[in-house]
Amino acid sequence: MLPSIQQVLWKNFAASMDMLRDSITLYPEELWYSEKDFFYRAYHTLIFLDYYLTIPVTDFKPLLWYTITSKDQLPAGAIDDVIPNNHYSKQEMLTYLKAIREKGKGLITEASEEKLMGRWISAQEVTRHGLCPSTVAAYSLLEILFYNLRHIQHHVGQLNLLLRQHIQQAPGWISQAD
Repeated sequence: MLPSIQQVLWKNFAASMDMLRDSITLYPEELWYSEKDFFYRAYHTLIFLDYYLTIPVTDFKPLLWYTITSKDQLPAGAIDDVIPNNHYSKQEMLTYLKAIREKGKGLITEASEEKLMGRWISAQEVTRHGLCPSTVAAYSLLEILFYNLRHIQHHVGQLNLLLRQHIQQAPGWISQAD
């Protein structure tokens, strides 16, 4: 039964990442640097997607680095205190997403039932990167995978709304990935 569940989870997880890829790809290059709301949401989604797929969290080394800043110093358009160190290009973001996708596939399809039911993050790791909200600190790996899937879809919806507002179009729905 476990391989069937892993396959279903992977196909849906990958589909959500493909939808994120399509949203980033469709966003116009001429708006990428001037309309920062889209960039900050896309970056936020990528950094947390990567973080929640890192086991153990001590191994988290994002390809596109960030700084945690105080709430009173947030740049316009930022959605949280995790601020990218650069205004990364669309290609850099898509390359990062591709790497995360491979990482996620390995994690989901190769995890044992014991690993899936085990705690996602150790108590010592919770504050290590400044990214772990208290609401997920006690999650199992399976729970953080579902949380991560919902997080991606939440922000893809926001990105698609921004696309509709700026260019009157958004990518289509992807029901399952290969």
